[in-house]
Amino acid sequence: MKSFIKVIAIVLVLVTFSSCFNKNDRNYQYMPNMYKSVGYETYQKVEFLPSGVEAGLPVENTISRGHMPYKFANTLEDKELARVQASPLDSLKSEENLAVGAELYTIYCAICHGNKGDGNGTLVSREKILGVPNYSDAGRNITVGSTHHTIYYGLNSMGSYANQLNDKERWQVAEYVIKLKQDLIK
Repeated sequence: MKSFIKVIAIVLVLVTFSSCFNKNDRNYQYMPNMYKSVGYETYQKVEFLPSGVEAGLPVENTISRGHMPYKFANTLEDKELARVQASPLDSLKSEENLAVGAELYTIYCAICHGNKGDGNGTLVSREKILGVPNYSDAGRNITVGSTHHTIYYGLNSMGSYANQLNDKERWQVAEYVIKLKQDLIK
C-alpha cells in the first residue's frame, strides 16, 4: 500500500511540473546577453573603456586598403568626361577579360538587360521593371567609359554596383557590354 501511495505521489509531482511547462516561453535564460544584445554606435564613447578613449577616426585623406577612389563625380559633366575614357585593361588579354566580363554580366546584369543586351531580361519579361534599354538603340551612345561610370554610380532605376564589383571587374563588364552592343548592331 505504501508503494502505491509513493507511485501516486510521483505521478502527481510529474503532472504538476509538466503542467507548468509552456512551449511558447523560454522559461530560463542562461545567458541573457545572447538574446538581448547591447547595440553600440560606431565611434561613440562607451562606458567600459577608460575615460576619454573612443574608437579612432581614420586619418584625413586616407583611403581603405585595396580601394582607389573613382576620379569622376556623379554629375552630367563628369559622365561626359568619363565617356571618352578608354579601358585601362590589358589589350593582350582581351579574350580573357571578355570571358570574365561575360560571366559577371550573367550574374549581375542579365536579369534585367537580358543575355544578349536587348533589354529583355527575366524581370522585364515578367513586367517587374520597365524601361530597360536595348544596347543597340540608335540614341544610346554608350562607350566603355560611360558604361563603367553607369556601373559605378547607377542610372535612373539601376542602382550602383560599385560594392559588388571591384574596379577591374567593372571594366571587364563594360567591355563585354560594348561587345554585346556590336553584336546587336550586326
